[in-house]
Amino acid sequence: MKKFLVTYLTPTSVLDEWKKTEPEKRKQEENKMQGEWKKWMGDHTKLFADRGAGVGKTKRVTKQGMADTRNDVMLYSIVEADSLDAAAKPFEHHPHLQIPQSSIEVMEINPMQGM
Repeated sequence: MKKFLVTYLTPTSVLDEWKKTEPEKRKQEENKMQGEWKKWMGDHTKLFADRGAGVGKTKRVTKQGMADTRNDVMLYSIVEADSLDAAAKPFEHHPHLQIPQSSIEVMEINPMQGM
């Protein structure tokens, strides 16, 4: 079986707007999505080599140095499947996709040669 990195993305502008939502409404929607996410994960538990986690603040490192930055990655997971299509297909109806402008990217993890 091959391993695949799954990234759950949402534009930072969407998250910034979401943070402006009235706290009670936001909490209600977040609880709803968490319940749907938990059910989805339970239904697909065998797919995961690593359920992953949320990601925090980002530093960009370049030849010129290091700087704070933001990107659209919210979470990651690692799944196992026979092919890229087989790895991606289960995510077609994932609860994360309810977030406006969100997406999920699935990419094969290729071992580094000589490491």
